[in-house]
Amino acid sequence: MTEFDPEKFEDKYANYFPELQKAYKNAFERMNDTYDSELVHAIDQQILNESEPFYEDGEFSVELPENPTDRLSAIIVDDEKLDAVLSEYIDEIERELRRVFDLDD
Repeated sequence: MTEFDPEKFEDKYANYFPELQKAYKNAFERMNDTYDSELVHAIDQQILNESEPFYEDGEFSVELPENPTDRLSAIIVDDEKLDAVLSEYIDEIERELRRVFDLDD
């Protein structure tokens, strides 16, 4: 396992690209097992493809692109369901980042 260095995370794609891929992939698989796979795939491809993970003050967060729900065009879903699944997906990515970098409490 790669030792996590918060300062190196500022250049995350150069220093931690494989770990980031693993966290996002694990989150996708977990979400795909739990929710409608068509919705999960659409969120992954149309919203999260331009998301940006950050590490600050001991916590991971995922910043979404501007107007994320407006980006979803592959399927029709009501806003309430989309917001709920997207929120859970972000939480799952953040959990996976903590797990991949061995920062679980």
